[in-house]
Amino acid sequence: MELTDRKEIVVRFSEVDSMRIVWHGNYLKYFEDGRESFGLRYNLGYLDVYKHNIMIPLVKINCDYKRPLEYGDTAIVETRFIPCEAAKIVFEYTIYRKKDLEVAATGNSTQVFVTPQGELILTAPEFFIGWKNKWGV
Repeated sequence: MELTDRKEIVVRFSEVDSMRIVWHGNYLKYFEDGRESFGLRYNLGYLDVYKHNIMIPLVKINCDYKRPLEYGDTAIVETRFIPCEAAKIVFEYTIYRKKDLEVAATGNSTQVFVTPQGELILTAPEFFIGWKNKWGV
């Protein structure tokens, strides 16, 4: 089973540069918006994880820019959970320009589990194993 979420984002004036296109760093924020929306939909949000006394910092993020988004465009951020056996959370992203469904950017991210003291958790936490079983991934 593939777990996917889609979230629409309207590009704000503060997100564009002097060329009137979305500044490259904002695509990472759109990925973050996608992760938050995914978390709300599938009960894997930051607060869902934190209540188990665990944090999930980003350790890797990639973005490939394809087509520009401009002020006023509506973007669709598609976030896909990528199952793996390791103790980490991996997402892939596709950002579409809504008006023509052109791909604006693609990317992926990896998050790991750590204790509140910042110690890496090397095996998947029980709640995460249960979450994966619940969703069949």
